[in-house]
Amino acid sequence: MNQRSFASAEYAMKKKRTRREKFLADMERVVPWARLIAVIEPLYPTSGRVGRQPVGVPRMLRMYCLQQWYGLADEALEDALYDSQALRDFVGIDLSRESVPDATTLLKFRRLLLDNDLTKALFEEINAHLAEQGLLMRAGTIVDATIIAAPSSTKNAGNTRDPEMHQTKKGNAWHFGMKAHVGVEAQSGLVPTVVGTAANVSDVTHAGALLRSQESGAFGDAGCRGVHKREEAQGPQWHVVMQPGKRRQLDPKRKWARLLEKAEQLKASVRAKVEHPFRVVKNLFRHSKTRYKGLIKNQTQLFSLLANLVIAKRALLAAHGRGSS
Repeated sequence: MNQRSFASAEYAMKKKRTRREKFLADMERVVPWARLIAVIEPLYPTSGRVGRQPVGVPRMLRMYCLQQWYGLADEALEDALYDSQALRDFVGIDLSRESVPDATTLLKFRRLLLDNDLTKALFEEINAHLAEQGLLMRAGTIVDATIIAAPSSTKNAGNTRDPEMHQTKKGNAWHFGMKAHVGVEAQSGLVPTVVGTAANVSDVTHAGALLRSQESGAFGDAGCRGVHKREEAQGPQWHVVMQPGKRRQLDPKRKWARLLEKAEQLKASVRAKVEHPFRVVKNLFRHSKTRYKGLIKNQTQLFSLLANLVIAKRALLAAHGRGSS
């Protein structure tokens, strides 16, 4: 067993526990590390340059998770690991014995995940883990999408915007970027399906792709009008919200109008769950803007955020506590 350095021991004795430390401690417990490592290891190189062994998958995976959760570039994460004892403890680095893996090493790891479509495999492995815990069920799917902004400026080396991103109008404002289409489980609020497209792609065109097999019910906003007519979206009973303009025209004096209004309120109460994963991705993980060029890299990013583990964290920690007692 390795002894702790004096700096690490002194840090462990401090009185206040920061929010970062609490979050990392929780994620250490809820992330199914062994399952995720098993997905990556068959494709991970077993030898490096002469005289230098590659950094192990467990350490690289933890570094990669930190990068996604805190929205850091490769070099910024390297600097943050040197600066923060909490981050080093999470990754398992003791500066008295070793240095932090450099930014190039993390870049190669990200490319390995991208080239082998491993982030989607990790996403699916996490969902399988949640399903085994009884947290991911088939109680219907809420279909929705959110816009993730991309740089619209042309003041760059190529004097162009990202050609795979497009602009769209929402309300009275124009937005340039991509769109994250998600299917959210109606009871748990977890996300079993994700699709990334340019921002100008209509929500209804990918509604069918967000459904799972043997789906009983599906919920969509006004952008999904006509979804029940699309061949790929057949199967579940669709509950699509009424257009705001038509809803405002309902006469509250009429009984049928009051019933319609109650039905719309019920739909809204179900659809409210879709806002939780959007909040985690955009507010907690600071992913309101794209981090790379191209749709493939940014869709890979969506799979990598592990938002489902944050949403299910309380239930997972409770189950973990019961299992260890």
